[in-house]
Amino acid sequence: MKVFISADMEGTAGITDAEQTREGRPDYNRFRRLMTEEVNAAILGALESGAKEIVVNDSHATMRNLLIEELHPQAQLVSGSPKPYSMMQGIDASFDAVFFTGYHAAAGTQDAVLDHTYSGACVRQVKLGNLVVGEAGLNAALAGHFKVPVALVTGDGTAVQQVKRLIPHVEAVAVKEAIGRVAARSYQPVEARRRIKEGAAKALKRARDLKPFVVARPINLEIDWMYTSMADRCTLIPGVTRLNARATAFKAKDAEQAFTVTVACLTMARSLI
Repeated sequence: MKVFISADMEGTAGITDAEQTREGRPDYNRFRRLMTEEVNAAILGALESGAKEIVVNDSHATMRNLLIEELHPQAQLVSGSPKPYSMMQGIDASFDAVFFTGYHAAAGTQDAVLDHTYSGACVRQVKLGNLVVGEAGLNAALAGHFKVPVALVTGDGTAVQQVKRLIPHVEAVAVKEAIGRVAARSYQPVEARRRIKEGAAKALKRARDLKPFVVARPINLEIDWMYTSMADRCTLIPGVTRLNARATAFKAKDAEQAFTVTVACLTMARSLI
């Protein structure tokens, strides 16, 4: 079996503040190591259940966070940015399952640690059709385009339950419970890793019976931006229209196009920060 892991950072056990996830800040190196160790726990669980090939995509910020020398030797690492598929770079139809580790809730979610959607400085909300989605929803839709199911998600309790409402079959492992946006009650890292390993093994055992997350086509993509200037910039992309002062829309032929247009719009919006 072949497993794809998209590894974010905010959902790591112990993290409660953005300062802990930013390169150059005092706590960053400590928490990038804990992020790496949680990914390793997911890898160990996958190997225990028969995985033969594992690709890990570093999916946080600059996407240069995971310590390759400390990553399990049976995994390959995709890192750096920009990448065409961003948090999902490397996904294709050859995979049997996707794991999301260290994930957080969508922008505007109450009682969720560091909630945001791709960029807290740019995005207020993203919709695929009638579904409000965060990073997990967007990424799951791209995996679904390739007919690959999401089998595991780890992060804070609110974040993983949000994903479970969208993808009921997903194995959800909570490593902390939010106390507002910048506080949490967290499992000690060793216990968090034990739970992740156990959840990953359980998830992969039933991966062949899982259904991918598929959004009906065509897909109406709507993005509500933080500032009107961001909507201004995104409408320069052919096919992107204006819904109102801050919101844009695009009718995508499929989830892959919806995803890549989102990435393109984000790139343009971030240039204004």
